[in-house]
Amino acid sequence: MLVAIDGPAGAGKSTVARAVADALGYTYLDTGAMYRCVGLRADAIDLADAGRLDIRFDGDRVLLDGEDVSEAIRTPEAGQAASRVATDPRVREAMVGRQRALIADGAWVAEGRDIGTVVAPDAEVKVWLDADPAERAARRGIPVEDLLERDERDATREHDPMVAAPDAVHVDTTGLTIEEVVAAIVALVPRTPGASA
Repeated sequence: MLVAIDGPAGAGKSTVARAVADALGYTYLDTGAMYRCVGLRADAIDLADAGRLDIRFDGDRVLLDGEDVSEAIRTPEAGQAASRVATDPRVREAMVGRQRALIADGAWVAEGRDIGTVVAPDAEVKVWLDADPAERAARRGIPVEDLLERDERDATREHDPMVAAPDAVHVDTTGLTIEEVVAAIVALVPRTPGASA
């Protein structure tokens, strides 16, 4: 079983996906953290070697080549770097391959920008999470202009652009509590794997 949660920056994907995974007893996969790790190393490596980076998840910690980068990857600068490296097809191929291998078995909640369209188009449940740009920018602590620039870059990149899957359920988180959003998504999940939502 896979719950795919996609959407733009600041929509609340990480917070919501983690809470949904906890509510369902599923494993949470933060694909954005993987691109943020590559972004951290972008100045030090050839992006063709992105697949060689040792990216691991240990509970709430993200380890990059053995170093705890959980806080370093959450800065606005790391987010912008992730958006830039995500336009490179070599990086995308390496990260998508890893993500598909991880979610091949078990029950997962995976969040990103192309889970339901590229990584796992056959996901049983697909959600497009969004919110008003001003609220998304405030959540990230960045100017609205910077957020809209990132949206544009993510949505117009040549390889695997950020778009909602045609069969994704749209959830606007503007003004909603985390609990309300989580409840709405959990309600979409079949009680038994393979059943229809």
